[in-house]
Amino acid sequence: MMAKITVSESAGFCFGVNRAVQMVYQALEEGKKVATLGPIIHNTDVVNDMIARGARIIDDVSELEPEEYVVIRSHGVGKDTYDAIEKLGNPVIDATCPFVSRIHKIAAEKTKEGYYILIAGDEDHPEVQGIVGHCDENFFVFKDQFVLDAYFQENPQKKLAIISQTTYNNIIWGECLKVLPEDDPNIVVYDTICTATEQRQTDSAALAKQSDLMIVIGGRHSSNTVKLFDICSHYCRTYHIENADELDTLDLSNAEHIGITAGASTPAHIIKEVVTTMEEILNKDNNLEEDFDFAQALDESFKKLHTGARVKGIVMSVNNSEVIVDLGAKQTGSVPASELTNDPSVKPVDIVKEGDELDLIVIKVSDQDGIATLSKKRVDEQAGVEKVIEAKEAGTVLEAQVSAVVKGGVNVFYEGVRIFIPASQTGLPREASLDGLKGQTVKFIVIEAPERRKSAVGSIKAVNRKEKEAAKAKFWETAEIGKEYVGEVKSLTSYGAFVDLGGIDGMVHISELSWNRIKHPSQVVSVGDTLKVYIKDLDRENDRISLGYKKAEDNPWEKFKSEYQVGDIVDAKIVSITSFGAFAQIIDGVDGLIHISQLADRRVENVKDVVAVGDEVTVKITNIDMDSKRISLSIREAMDEADYEDEADED
Repeated sequence: MMAKITVSESAGFCFGVNRAVQMVYQALEEGKKVATLGPIIHNTDVVNDMIARGARIIDDVSELEPEEYVVIRSHGVGKDTYDAIEKLGNPVIDATCPFVSRIHKIAAEKTKEGYYILIAGDEDHPEVQGIVGHCDENFFVFKDQFVLDAYFQENPQKKLAIISQTTYNNIIWGECLKVLPEDDPNIVVYDTICTATEQRQTDSAALAKQSDLMIVIGGRHSSNTVKLFDICSHYCRTYHIENADELDTLDLSNAEHIGITAGASTPAHIIKEVVTTMEEILNKDNNLEEDFDFAQALDESFKKLHTGARVKGIVMSVNNSEVIVDLGAKQTGSVPASELTNDPSVKPVDIVKEGDELDLIVIKVSDQDGIATLSKKRVDEQAGVEKVIEAKEAGTVLEAQVSAVVKGGVNVFYEGVRIFIPASQTGLPREASLDGLKGQTVKFIVIEAPERRKSAVGSIKAVNRKEKEAAKAKFWETAEIGKEYVGEVKSLTSYGAFVDLGGIDGMVHISELSWNRIKHPSQVVSVGDTLKVYIKDLDRENDRISLGYKKAEDNPWEKFKSEYQVGDIVDAKIVSITSFGAFAQIIDGVDGLIHISQLADRRVENVKDVVAVGDEVTVKITNIDMDSKRISLSIREAMDEADYEDEADED
């Protein structure tokens, strides 16, 4: 049975390598003197072709000739190399892969913040050496989880930032993450493996599982190609070759299914040559047309981008400053945090995660940098504006969280649209602070639709008013005298307490708050207290509700009536003094009057000459008027009765 040949969909040039190669060829076509700082890629055929066209390969910038363009390859270089080139004054063609540039940025920023940088990768690889050049010597390179584990065993904890070479083995990276201490706030991890590398490794592994034999094409010194070989070797017999010339040395027998993959530095024409040569060896047509141009097909598979276009992108990585997305284009998509949302209080990780598909608008395309700058918030705004306008026309009540307190009011964001709520529309008193609203979820309606260069305007107050009117109408449907409610004390005045009954307030008069005499409602209740009240009276025309709070069973007069009668001798406490006598408390809530004529067994000119507030006195109850709640007391008669009892005892 003749073997079937299958080429991995992600085999060959990644966009970063392709970009670098194209930048060199373009410079050569423009007649520029070009020197690449090291081989542009790990592929002998491509490098030799460039040399044949006039390019030079140098190992150090000191080898540059005057006015010669120096090409920084996709692997990138350290800061000291950039400084050296600047000092020489030579023009630069920076072909650093955007994914690698991002790692440089992370390394430099975290180093500046005091972090020690741990780098997963091969310390001899030029990409890793370039990353190291942005760490100011505060770094450690580890090749696998075992070296990383040994590092943690031997070194004290410190602020660590962990990154990886873009072509690092994704499986080993997963094992490395297991070594890290859990929930350590001093450790930040950035997944910087290139998604193209990850996809190539995943596709190759999947193809190897279905094949009897795998051919991995790429340079002997290509890190990502060597990793592909290692991955495929786990699943089937695997060979690593650089070009079709090596096929004659391989044993292709006993292979019903042959898979082919290639490293990121392998041009399309070499992959095609390998496939064609294998067909000749196996004498089998795998349905590739003679005029099939693999490079052209690869180039045409990328979508074209232009400013203003609506595109879809898959989130590849998220950090605090940007979101990297795969657009299926030559350019890498970058969504800056400022273009992700209008809400400055929200972090990118709170909005998107890896694998999410986003609708985006292209706001800038840079073929030179290989970056397409995108905006999510502009897409959201377009859809959000329509929803906000519809909500205004329909009077729909919306909900959103207050994101910020600003001059004159607060901001909320609804469907990506900023809505300003003036202080006068927050529902708070004029002099009240708005700070307490920040972070709260509020209900509002749109009272002014968004227009060009002008945000929408909302009102919380209008919603509160509508809800209160609805609650008031519902209350009046069932309200009746005697009905009990549980409500919250909303405010106090000198004459009573206002209680919220559910959208409408009723008042408990100060006389209804306590059976005792009180000077102010605050002696009994506070704002925020929950009271069980009942309706004493209703005035529907004026929306006035009188509430009762005192309970009959707590009436001290009922207790007095059951326990005391005229003629009893009792102990009382002077609670107030007037010009005509003194009031004495018999029990809580029940006072009696001792007339000035009853204060002593002699004529009294001034009450204060006989008693003072707080004095304990013995009195006789001489009269009780329950209807008027009046009690007459007498110290003099209590004294006479005591004298009589003393005389009786002597007899």
